[in-house]
Amino acid sequence: MLERLLQDRPVITDGAWGTELQARGLAIGACSDEWNLAHADRVEEVARAYVDAGSRVILTNTFGANRVRLAEFGLADQAGEINRRGAAISRRAAGDRVKVFASIGPTGKMLMMDEVPAEEILAGFTEQAQALQAGGADAIVLETMAELAEVQLALAAAQTTGLPVVACLVFDTGGRTMMGVTPAQAAQELTAAGADVIGANCGSGIGDFISICQALRSGTDRPLWMKPNAGLPEMVAGRAVYRSTPAEFVAQVPALVAAGAAFVGGCCGTTPQHIRALARD
Repeated sequence: MLERLLQDRPVITDGAWGTELQARGLAIGACSDEWNLAHADRVEEVARAYVDAGSRVILTNTFGANRVRLAEFGLADQAGEINRRGAAISRRAAGDRVKVFASIGPTGKMLMMDEVPAEEILAGFTEQAQALQAGGADAIVLETMAELAEVQLALAAAQTTGLPVVACLVFDTGGRTMMGVTPAQAAQELTAAGADVIGANCGSGIGDFISICQALRSGTDRPLWMKPNAGLPEMVAGRAVYRSTPAEFVAQVPALVAAGAAFVGGCCGTTPQHIRALARD
């Protein structure tokens, strides 16, 4: 599946989901994943907006749908259903036109601080990955991971499905993870662990991603997945506002592709308008 998809590069993925759901009524701080059960129609609107904008790959509304994170909302026992529904919603929107790469985000707990046992995190990610597969996902994306150890656990869990797996970390503007891991180091470790695609998302704007992409390329021969933010956020009335326009975002994409990006989309602050501009470019 990946080989066919990558015959025409770059593969345009989607943009942010959280802000799109907030535009449809999701309260700040509320559990967005629970909307797969309560407001599936609005979740599907987001997925369809990205399909219509030209995405060849869309994600799922399951970023925080591991049982460790869902427990904070009293929803741990619904993890399986939330993930199955999330994958099925994006599957409906995608139809036969685009691929569904299901989203798995971090638990929000620090492994290095022993906040949750590694075995519990692995079990939660395995439950999530298998439910996403049951819902119709074509592949799995591990995204916005800050700890290399956590993304390695998530990778092992996702590999139980037999689906292709994209493994992404967050690098700050200095080009390292919160734990000080460089992109080259991460790429080497994740390649050795068997990730099919390696990448970065969130953390900074597209300008910073060019050097991150180059550094990832130095550590792996796997396809690279890049989803930068629409610039750095500014807080306005309690909300994060991202100022990079679709035109400004797209202007730097050729350099990102030249650095080795095979999949290109957007993270925080990017919209269907950013993806439409990207698909037209």
